Formats: sequence, structure tokens, C-alpha cells
Amino acid sequence: MDFSHSPRSLKYQEKLSDFMDDRIYPAELAIEARDPLPGEPTEAPPEMAELKRIARDRGLWNLFLPDDEYGAGLTNTEYAPLAETMGRAIELAPEATNCAAPDTGNMEVLHLFGTSEQKERWLVPLLEGEIRSNFGMTEPDVASSDPRNLELSITPDGNDYIVSGTKWWSSGAMSQDSEIAIVMGVTERDAPPKARYSMILVPMNADGVEVVRDLPVFGYYHRGGHAEVRYNDVRVPATNLISGPGEGYMIAQARLGPGRIHHCMRAIGQAERALEMMIARAKSREAFGKRIADQGVVQKWIAESRWRIDQARLLVMHTAWLIDTHGNRSATRDVSAIKVVAPNTALWVIDKAIQVHGGMGVSDDTKLASMWANMRTLRLADGPDEVHTMVVARREIGRD
Repeated sequence: MDFSHSPRSLKYQEKLSDFMDDRIYPAELAIEARDPLPGEPTEAPPEMAELKRIARDRGLWNLFLPDDEYGAGLTNTEYAPLAETMGRAIELAPEATNCAAPDTGNMEVLHLFGTSEQKERWLVPLLEGEIRSNFGMTEPDVASSDPRNLELSITPDGNDYIVSGTKWWSSGAMSQDSEIAIVMGVTERDAPPKARYSMILVPMNADGVEVVRDLPVFGYYHRGGHAEVRYNDVRVPATNLISGPGEGYMIAQARLGPGRIHHCMRAIGQAERALEMMIARAKSREAFGKRIADQGVVQKWIAESRWRIDQARLLVMHTAWLIDTHGNRSATRDVSAIKVVAPNTALWVIDKAIQVHGGMGVSDDTKLASMWANMRTLRLADGPDEVHTMVVARREIGRD
């Protein structure tokens, strides 16, 4: 593995860093000054439209998609440092560059598996940033960490399918801009476990789609929300089925692999920013006659933060390289490993940064509390730590 960045990646890193410095961070400060408390920011702030326009003008658009026609054509290895940089301002930068979840995963699904009609109707507006989307997989009444438990039904009825059931943690579904959901449910109930499920496109304005409520994360409401959505016998055309009946599990694996890498890349960015905040605070405050930065225990936290972050980054980069060179299937174990390591690394660093900030660290006077809430949630999103640990262990046990 070559650890040097390609000239193309370096060019994008420079452009993105400039964009962060002269647009994203100032916008972040302006929004915080105007809206100091966590409310219910279902819709994007007014600054977002201008940020998107500038990002697109600068060529910082759809960077996640390794396709020259629709995206920047970057490999996962080239995209990794960009996602890390965007993760430093996770509420603004990914959306401003049209690289925000869950749209990225949904665009990848449509790009890989969508029909020409599905791409024209839904993928193109998503790529253009004209609409947003959500993804319905997790259900409130079953342990969704095992996808074989899913109960929402997708039942054929003539030239249509009837979608019936409830999903929750459908990120983005509270927003008016979220016009389409990709919903995973049971079409082949008597088939083998991995062939029971399908994915289907459900317009959010279809009759029977009921957005029940927004779910806060440790008291924080995120843009677009994390909705509970009931699908009350929603009728959609059979042409909205993605790939084919029984293909949902396969599509989910294709969607979640790169998506998990993106999450982990952004987590590294969160950890780096927390470390910077920890150091700045430690250098600016005194206790017991000397700077907090000169206290041995704090120096240990700073040093350990550095090597934990660097170790996690190397593991993420190696996984990105594996996918680029050998494909998604070859990196299954490594994707699961980084999905556990990266959020836990970020959480450890953020926790120490909170400790150094004292009372301010648990308030909303800094970003640390919301950063902690985001990273703690990532230990569940796209599969809990325990499932990914099981995947790694089974691969190791099964090795010759």
C-alpha cells in the first residue's frame, strides 16, 4: 500500500481546506451565534443554499461517487482525507458538498442498481442537490441488528406493490426536501433468509405515508430529523422495485460497506477537531499553579489521543485501499473493524476533551457535547459494535 496522496487527491484537499476556512467555519460561527441552543432544525439554515452554490462552483460536488460522469471519479483512498476534513464540521460541510448521508448511500444504490427510469426520476435530482432522500431499514418492533427480523411487507398486487409496516431512525425524513425513501422489506417470506428482502422506492407524498415523529439523539435534534414513518398500505408501481425481488440483502451490503467507510472517515475528522479543542483549552487555563497543559495526566490524554487517531486513520485508509484494489467483498472484515474502532476512538478523544473543558464541556457553549452524542450514536448506526465484532471474530476463527 502506497501511503502518499495522489496529485488529484491533493488538489481536492487544497480546494476543500480553502472552502472550509473561508466559508464553512464562518457559517458555523454565524449559525451558532444565531441559534445557540439545540432546537429542531428540520430544514437547512439559510446559509446552506449559498454554501452549495459556492461548493459546486469550486468543483467540490459529489466527491464521494467514484464515477467520472456523475461524481468526481475519486477512489475511496483519494476520498478518505476529504471526508475526514468534512467531518470536522459535520453539520455543514457534507451537505454543502452533496456528500451527506443518507443521500450518498441512496445515490450509490441507484447508481449501481437503478433502472434508467429510476435514475432519471430520482438519481439525477439527488446528484443535482435539488431533493434529498431517506432510507427505511430499522424497525421499532424487532431487533434490527439482525436484518432477518425485518417485518415490513412489500406485497405484489397486479402492476403495483403494497408497502405495509413501520420504520424508524429514517434520517432526513422530517425534511420537506426529502422526497423519496428507499425502503427495505419482505417480499419473499418463504425464501432463504438472504433472499427474503427487497428494496423499493416510495415517494414521501404517496398516499399512506405517515411521518409520525422525530426522534432526538440524547436530546439533540438533527437537520432532517430521524423519523418514525408508518407505511399504511402504500401503493407504488412495480417499476419502483430496485434490482429485483429478493435482492434487498445484496443491495444493503453493497450500500452499507462504502457508507460505513464514509462514517469512519468523518469520525476521524471529529476526533482531530476534539483534540485541537482539548489542546487549546489546556494551554489557556491554569490549575494548581500551572497550565492544565503541563499537568501529567492531561499530557497523557493528548499523547494517547494522537496515537489512537493515527492508528484508526491507518486502519480506515487500509480498508479504503482494499476496496479500491480488491472490491467490497474482500474488505468485509476490515469494514467491520473500522466501524468499531473509529467511533470508539473519536468518543475517547471527545470524552477527554470534555474533561479538560470542565463544566463548559458538558454544556452547549462548545460543540463537544453534540459531537459526543453523534459519535455515540454511530456505535449503533449501520450495525452495532457487537455485530461487527462478531463478523471480525468469525473471520478470524474461520481462517486456515
